[in-house]
Amino acid sequence: MSERERTKVHVIPHTHWDREWYFTTSRSKVYLVKHVKEVLNALENIEGFHYYLLDAQGSLLDDYIRWCPEDEERIRNLVSAKRLMTGPWYTQTDQLVISSESMVRNLYYGTETARKYGHAMKVGYVPDAFGQSAQMPQIYREFGIERFLFWRGVSDNTNPRTEFTWEGSDGSQVFAVQMPFGYYYGGNIPEDTADLQPYLEKQIGALENKASTRHIYFPNGFDQAPIRLNLPQLIERFNELDDKREYVMNEPERFMAEIEADSHDLPVLRGELMEAKHMRIHKSIFSTRADLKQQNNQIENFIANILEPVLAISHSLGHEYPHRIVEDIWKLMFENAAHDSIGGCNSDTTNQDVAFRYKQANDIARNLLDLHMRMIASTIEQEETFAFTLFNTLPYVRGGVTEIEAYIPEESFVIRDTKGRELAYTIVDKVDQTDYVLGQHIDLNPSRKVYLPDRVYRAKLLVELQEVPAMGYTQIIFDFSQGTAPTIERRNDQHIENEFFAIVAEDNGTLTITDKTSGQTYANQMVFEDNGDDGDSYNYSPPERDLIVSSIGCKLNVTTAKTNVLEELQLGCTLSVPADLHEREAGISSGQLPIQVQVGLRKGERLIRFEVQVQNQVLSHRLRVLFDTGLASSLSIADQPFGVIARPTSLPEAQVWEREKWQEKPITIEAMQSYAGLNDGNRGIVVITEGVREYEIVGEKMDTIALTLFRTFGFMGKENLVYRPGRASGEKIIATPDAQLLGELNFSFALYIHYAGVDEAKVAHVAREYLTPIASYQLCDFLNGRLIFAFRDEERTLPQNYSLMSFNEESNAVLSAFKKAEHSDGYIIRVFNPYLKQNAKATVQFNQSVSVERVSLAEQSLEPAQVIANKEQVISLPELTHCKLLTVLVSV
Repeated sequence: MSERERTKVHVIPHTHWDREWYFTTSRSKVYLVKHVKEVLNALENIEGFHYYLLDAQGSLLDDYIRWCPEDEERIRNLVSAKRLMTGPWYTQTDQLVISSESMVRNLYYGTETARKYGHAMKVGYVPDAFGQSAQMPQIYREFGIERFLFWRGVSDNTNPRTEFTWEGSDGSQVFAVQMPFGYYYGGNIPEDTADLQPYLEKQIGALENKASTRHIYFPNGFDQAPIRLNLPQLIERFNELDDKREYVMNEPERFMAEIEADSHDLPVLRGELMEAKHMRIHKSIFSTRADLKQQNNQIENFIANILEPVLAISHSLGHEYPHRIVEDIWKLMFENAAHDSIGGCNSDTTNQDVAFRYKQANDIARNLLDLHMRMIASTIEQEETFAFTLFNTLPYVRGGVTEIEAYIPEESFVIRDTKGRELAYTIVDKVDQTDYVLGQHIDLNPSRKVYLPDRVYRAKLLVELQEVPAMGYTQIIFDFSQGTAPTIERRNDQHIENEFFAIVAEDNGTLTITDKTSGQTYANQMVFEDNGDDGDSYNYSPPERDLIVSSIGCKLNVTTAKTNVLEELQLGCTLSVPADLHEREAGISSGQLPIQVQVGLRKGERLIRFEVQVQNQVLSHRLRVLFDTGLASSLSIADQPFGVIARPTSLPEAQVWEREKWQEKPITIEAMQSYAGLNDGNRGIVVITEGVREYEIVGEKMDTIALTLFRTFGFMGKENLVYRPGRASGEKIIATPDAQLLGELNFSFALYIHYAGVDEAKVAHVAREYLTPIASYQLCDFLNGRLIFAFRDEERTLPQNYSLMSFNEESNAVLSAFKKAEHSDGYIIRVFNPYLKQNAKATVQFNQSVSVERVSLAEQSLEPAQVIANKEQVISLPELTHCKLLTVLVSV
């Protein structure tokens, strides 16, 4: 047999190092020190031990160096020599339930970390993520990664071979190789000759049957696997025992280069890789630990949508951009974005660590925002005692009703903008905090007289703004010399309305929504549906005998609150539900599930806003809210990272999965970024959420959107689920009582009804606005003190209105990121095409003179800068085709 005919088995020594799982991060880090020490010693001292793959996540080296700084030079030498392989990830992230910016930053900081040690691996190595996002080919190529090595998401009914071309939603392609039997396939090698030869024939033979070339990827390792110190000697024995094959030690980059060179006429797979025939992808993990998912989503949106743009605005006004603080915030999020951590499929102790990191990230982010808004507000030319600085972090002028938190005195007042226009407002809620606020007041300069009110209330206001400058700020002034307090009319009414909708709370426990523009009426809306969850931390699964409880027919307690800027239905009902799975099986409902809902219509807004509070007092169940669109559809529409995706509402493989012995039932419970819905080309309804990013289209005609609010369960892993037969995932003996989520749970979402195609209705823009509230800062002398840390008087030189950058009205791309560049003085602007139609183009034009340089997601230059020298000329970014993203470095 010639050398070219022999199978070449690439033995890849590695470990898959979960940062936490049923064990905590603390345990993992302690054992990581021992492991990396052994790896360094083996690579330096054992003859023939050429390579080692440290799971492609640079955070492991950061963790190690923090405790073993004396080994940094050893690591640099080995990484630079491409013997110790790390990167491109910072942590092995999930791809379905985290945001697009979180994935990009994970790769950015992972690549930067690996380069710091000498080399970042140019392979999209994903050994254990629960499915692959459709946009990853584009993201990989933006980081210079053209090869993809993975396990989960492809089965033989789609591609019987291990090699293929993967094409993303935008058309980007990467060369893909699957580890068909997992990353742990070669982790247990027998050493007795009598066992070794049949082992090789069986294991390698199975891989050969899958391969389309003579190259075989044979991973030697598994979860937290110790390094196999005698692996070079074992490989020598492989070659002695097996003359049909050549065995070599290798690492992923070299392997991928060799196999790609021998690959020809590959099939092309397109879009998401989410099949679970031969491996589990845990498709309903999107709603595991809804409380943690909700925190993740809110903080991700806050960082990218509000914090980073305000920091960029602050930098443009002369303040230092806090790169390292922002990096620390993101890295806390990355620790939680690792596939087990964000999955929530952990022990309760581990999830407590996850929650604490969210608290840290949120606290740092919000205080950093507070500081920079304050540094700006304290230097704006201002004589008024009560002035609020409002920050718009979208690239166009905004208005409308917005929520503001404020400390206000007892007197009545009017609110005006900088043009003197009186703004309608209402006080939604206020609490007396006089002693708390004034008791902490500090006079740095007692000679200077300051205004101290007699009473101070912490209040929530809704204010109808006229215009807030694009990517900038303005001020609103509270004038206490005149005005009367706005009134809230509270009645036992069942009807609210604004310019666009009339909503009635019906006696059967549902809503009837009438669109006043079209006359279309939508009956039986906002139906809460509770059913059992016999699943675990990985999978939702219904009980074999379930009892489904609907809010239809539930008696509603209804009141209304009506103001000049908001009308709101305040609803209450209590569902009688089974207390646990035993009651569900028996058809008993002794449990109570109290639900409070606020349905709001703001003046001038086409969104219907929902705030839901649930007092969860029962076990092992799932609560969803249903909206009947009246649109029977074979496809649902949802946003995905940097774009939109259409998915089938039913799956033909669901009819054969049991006969074909799939690992999981194929289900249409799907992930989204922020919105999901149905559209027939002329009319559509979407649900927009910052909560759990999970939905399903249900109903006999597939016309009803089911938004998951939460699900609960009692064990990390369980056996023989209806939706997942066989062994338990995770650890079946680990109870997770925290995952029952007992207590108060709160959820926010909105309904958007439109009369156009999903592109023409600009659904992505509406969702981005919903997730990007206008931020505000109150600068008042009486607040100066321990409450906010004392501040000194600053020279006031800034104008009352400021815009750093704006897109003109012809622009229709969606902004994904606006931040200071990491290594230059300009600003990173990232936009994408959000449209479903393949021929729909997205563009951006700037309203002012700018210098634009196209860069990659890694912030590396791709082409020379374009400079426009005067404001009469308009610069346009290149047209963006379907689901295409574009990153540019802009100097204003």
